Amino acid sequence: MIKSLLLIFLLINTSFAEQSKDIDEFELKKMISHMLLVGFDTLDVNETQDIYKYIKEYELGGVILFDKHYNNRSLAKNIKSPSQLKKLTKKLQNISSKKLIISVDQEGGKVARLKKKDGFLPTHSAWSIAKKQDDSYTQKIYTSLATELKEYGFNCDFAPVVDLALNKDNKVIFALQRSYGATTDDVVRDAAIFMKALRDNGVLSVLKHFPGHGSSLGDSHKGFVDISDTWNVKELEPYIKLIKMGNVKMIMTAHVFNKNLDELYPATLSYAINTKLLREKIGYDGVIISDDMQMKAISAHYSLDESVRLCINSGVDIILFANQLASQDTGELIESIYKQVKNKSIPLSRIIESNKRIAKLLEEI
Repeated sequence: MIKSLLLIFLLINTSFAEQSKDIDEFELKKMISHMLLVGFDTLDVNETQDIYKYIKEYELGGVILFDKHYNNRSLAKNIKSPSQLKKLTKKLQNISSKKLIISVDQEGGKVARLKKKDGFLPTHSAWSIAKKQDDSYTQKIYTSLATELKEYGFNCDFAPVVDLALNKDNKVIFALQRSYGATTDDVVRDAAIFMKALRDNGVLSVLKHFPGHGSSLGDSHKGFVDISDTWNVKELEPYIKLIKMGNVKMIMTAHVFNKNLDELYPATLSYAINTKLLREKIGYDGVIISDDMQMKAISAHYSLDESVRLCINSGVDIILFANQLASQDTGELIESIYKQVKNKSIPLSRIIESNKRIAKLLEEI
């Protein structure tokens, strides 16, 4: 680990020519692996599994855990009971020589991987919490949720959702009660309480889904989603306000297309949205993570090589392959990015830049 950190420091402070000459294949692949967060299919891990190898040898950036297999809801995937989960996360963390990001989608309500029927605490949807208009109630709910995540070994929660509930026909945000409401003030108030509860328990929060999914009609899990005619600039306001409050460490991109922001690419693959808008105009300097790259909005329209190249070059620091909608070999993923760095279609400077942000992020957990 010390060797890797020294190498990153050296690379940051030398010319591009020197960088290309000094770095070897294995160290570059480790740096690429730092940028990956992946899912796997078992309730336990051992030395025979690929996930063990990539955590141990390549210092994989992180993992995401799910309760059920996507294609067979009767089968437990990674989460079966409190005792099993605690053993799994402890083992995962012990495999890694550095801090491993162990993440989960625990928003509350219909999006919760730790469920009451499996022995975990009950959860509450964002919509039901917002209706109370009671900060002390919200704080109590989210302190309980965050404490449970910490107890079971999680250090990253893909929450809160800060999408505005602008479209009552929206099936992926509004219908699932994932939004705190249609106004920026409502969303920011409750999201900030959630973020603080997570932070107080050493769990990273992730704002999602930039630049806004609340006005959409379609579901990016299932295919191309065009928000050009429904998106409103006020969907940026929760991000702007929360970033100004100073505690935003991670933001997740949405696989939505908006021709008014980028005429060619959906947000996850868009330099105009992730770098020009989010970083340069809004002033965000933290980690950007993609939504699951196996969603049909991306996987049905772009090859693996093309999608990871566009994603990294757009300014995304961590790429998520949840292995819930398809199966993606981590080695193939590393190799694709490595070859494109070597042929310079992905600048080495982008790998270095993201590794620097990720190293800073890990100091928070």
